[in-house]
Amino acid sequence: MKDFLNPEEILDELEISPDMVAAEFGCGSGGFAIPLAKRLDQGLVYAIDIQQAPLSALKSRTLLENIVNIKITRSDLEKPKGSTLTPLSLDLILIPNVLFQADDKDAIISEASRVLKNNAKLVVIDWLPEATQGPVEGRVSSEEVKKIAEGEGFKLEKEFEAGKYHYGLIFEKP
Repeated sequence: MKDFLNPEEILDELEISPDMVAAEFGCGSGGFAIPLAKRLDQGLVYAIDIQQAPLSALKSRTLLENIVNIKITRSDLEKPKGSTLTPLSLDLILIPNVLFQADDKDAIISEASRVLKNNAKLVVIDWLPEATQGPVEGRVSSEEVKKIAEGEGFKLEKEFEAGKYHYGLIFEKP
C-alpha cells in the first residue's frame, strides 16, 4: 500500500534515537505508536486519544506484541494541558490525521509546544486538500498548519510527501 500512509517510511524521515521520549497525539489504535515504540526500545511512547475503543485495541496489540514502552492515556488534546504530560518532557510528537477532525487545531499545537523540550520535533501529517480519498470535511492545508505552528514559535524544518494523499511537516521547537 505504497500510496497510502506508511508509518515506517514517515519515521525514516526523522532522526530518532532509541532513548527518546515521544508521543502520538490522536493515536487511535496505534498506527504510529507501535512502530515508534519498536524504534525507541530504550525510550517511551505516550499514546494519547480521546476515544476509548481504539485505546483498548491498542492495549491488546501491545500485550500481543509484548511492547512494554507505550503508556496509553485517554484525554482531550483540545483542552488546556489536555495531554496531562509534564511540561518540556518530550523529544518528539507525531500528530497524524488528527487536525482535520479537530475543532481547535491551535489548542493541539499549543499543547505540543507546552510538552516538547527545546530543540524537540513536532511532526504533523494530514490529508492533502486535493486528495481524492479520505474525508472531505475539515481538511487543513499545510499552509494553515505552518501558520498555526509558527504562531506557537515552531520553525519549519522540512516538508515531505507522506504518501499520495497526505503531506508531512517537521517542525523544531527552538
